[in-house]
Amino acid sequence: MAKHIYGIDLGSYEIKVYDQEKNTIWTEKNVVAENRDGKIIAVGDQAFEMYEKTPPNIRVVFPMREGVISDFQHITDLLQYLLTSGRSFAQGGEYTIAVPADVTELEKRAFYDLLVHSTAKARSVNVIERGVADAVGLGLDVQHCDGVFVVNLGGETTELSVLAAGGLVFNQRLKVGGRQMDREIVERIRRHYNFLIGMSTAEKLRKQTGINDDRSGRTVEIAGRDLLTGVPTFKNIPASLVRASLKDLLEKCVSAIMALIDRTPPEINHIIQKDGLYVTGGLARMEGLPYYINRATGLHVHTSRKPKYCSVRGLMDIVGSPELQALTYSMQEETDRWM
Repeated sequence: MAKHIYGIDLGSYEIKVYDQEKNTIWTEKNVVAENRDGKIIAVGDQAFEMYEKTPPNIRVVFPMREGVISDFQHITDLLQYLLTSGRSFAQGGEYTIAVPADVTELEKRAFYDLLVHSTAKARSVNVIERGVADAVGLGLDVQHCDGVFVVNLGGETTELSVLAAGGLVFNQRLKVGGRQMDREIVERIRRHYNFLIGMSTAEKLRKQTGINDDRSGRTVEIAGRDLLTGVPTFKNIPASLVRASLKDLLEKCVSAIMALIDRTPPEINHIIQKDGLYVTGGLARMEGLPYYINRATGLHVHTSRKPKYCSVRGLMDIVGSPELQALTYSMQEETDRWM
């Protein structure tokens, strides 16, 4: 009987799955929509399309918060859907899952329970820190490196990982990500213009604007609701206002990066100063971000062509290599050890 082997990167807003048998990577939004009676009416990408567009009797739920499982029932519902969809993964498979930086054993156990005790009925579950998976996905020789600093900028968190000799030296998880940036954009536009926009509109505005130093006075037209008249309309928003909305959050990330570098042992610090930072995650391609981090830290910044998929590509390499599998560890063994 053929083995079904999968690598899973379960992020705050998207699940990315590598299927070894099909040699494919696919993604699905981590979203569930239900009616007032609690009946599931849509999940995944279909449910995400309903976000901010639903009537009062329909609720759209995001079961992941800040990189960890916050709603076990709804994430189980999502998994059940994936098991029965056309591109599903099979029951009784072997799973390697990327877990966030700086999580408790209880939060880590939730990932294990999701795959073992739900309808997935996993045969085995191994975990690996996302920073390590990112480094493998970047093509770095993680097991023999003397110092690597990976910054993963995601939907709700920023994960900082200092690696050496195949393991974590330090890691930290910040509550800074795309969602917090979008929330700041929504709030600043409301305060300055008495104009209300949705989070999806804020995300599009952030992606169109970036954080480059644009002195041309460029504006972007967006749809929203005038709070003084209550009438839906359009308004031109200066790109400079969007950049100002991101300033405090980006400075928080830079401060955390510098603080973590200051804590690293001198021999590892020397390598990081020479080689620079590796930036991954969905926000890594935001216009002007590598230049901003370089200017703020003085360190060279590396990105890949598809930084959003670094972690799952690392999982793809890990599940296919007995040598790299040594970087993972079994949650079953971890559970037994702590009991």
